[in-house]
Amino acid sequence: MMKTDEGVVVPAVSAPRPAVQLPGRSPLLTRAGWSAFVIAALLVCVLAPLLNLVVPEGHALHLSDYAVALLGKIMCYAILALAMDLIWGYTGILSLGHGLFFALGGYVMGMYLMRQIGREGNYKSDLPDFMVFLDWKEMPWHWALSDSFIATVLLVVLVPGLVAFVFGYFAFRSRIKGVYFSIITQAMTFAAMLLFFRNETGFGGNNGFTDFKRILGIAIATPGMRMFLFVLTGCTLLGFFLLARALVRAKFGRVLQAIRDGESRVMFCGYSPVGYKLAIWTISAMMCGVAGALYVPQVGIINPSEMSPANSIEIAIWAAVGGRASLVGPIVGAFVVNGAKSWLTVAYPEFWLYFLGALFIAVTLFLPHGIVGLARRWKRGGA
Repeated sequence: MMKTDEGVVVPAVSAPRPAVQLPGRSPLLTRAGWSAFVIAALLVCVLAPLLNLVVPEGHALHLSDYAVALLGKIMCYAILALAMDLIWGYTGILSLGHGLFFALGGYVMGMYLMRQIGREGNYKSDLPDFMVFLDWKEMPWHWALSDSFIATVLLVVLVPGLVAFVFGYFAFRSRIKGVYFSIITQAMTFAAMLLFFRNETGFGGNNGFTDFKRILGIAIATPGMRMFLFVLTGCTLLGFFLLARALVRAKFGRVLQAIRDGESRVMFCGYSPVGYKLAIWTISAMMCGVAGALYVPQVGIINPSEMSPANSIEIAIWAAVGGRASLVGPIVGAFVVNGAKSWLTVAYPEFWLYFLGALFIAVTLFLPHGIVGLARRWKRGGA
């Protein structure tokens, strides 16, 4: 308050405060990041088809069908590693059951591919060969929508997502975390593997599904279809990378990282970690289901061994080797580990498992941030 010369009291007028400039939202990718993204898209969508379909066999630049199948399989694994990074690298939840969601998506696609065989099976029946062999008279109820491609595409996402949501709802509400959560997820996938091994469940028992012939009426074995599946897998990987990038850079992703670093502090700030953890857990499982659906027609088989706990542990190793909480790192780790596996299992098959164990130990002790972290450190050192 102020008093004028006449003795009148008037309110004081304060100087206007400077406007607070909030930081603008950073772009999804930097210019260098978009350049690398476009180069990767061109490699997948243009260069690989040209080298495989146009360049003749015997030429030094020809990309063989074996290489196409191998790279397509590794890109499916890269989607798995990316999904693991969202739940482990950014949220701090180590899952040893992601192989289950991968296999569920694969089985949904496998059921559709088995129906596409029609009467071209060994028994010339409308039922899949394993059902005829087991003397089944009609299709089980859970095969009802397996002849519809649209329903299959939806179920590839919904089945793993529903299983993950139900499991995560009870696990996260019970505040199960740390090593206890990892053990429970490992037990879950092991129990599912034993269930799918049983013939009466209608999933082919220990043999699973194989001998696929067509997808959407087009033969899978043709070079054009194999290349289409390869390109589709690569585009899906790139799309999921952008999705993951958008998630972790948004407020949602910042809360996930806060949960990873201090869940009790997040609760003190008024956030409920359960909803955030359940959401990213379900999204991660859906990504695994899509990877499994793309994997099956390229590899040509799906069986309960895909649910093996060892497979889920390998997914964690890919993420750790490449570098957690980096998105690019798990993709790099999937390519490095599986590329080495493909070579070592041929050249030194008896030493492959020793190499995998030694690699994981070395990364844990000397490269806590993985290959990508080492590359960033070298870059800073050389700058």
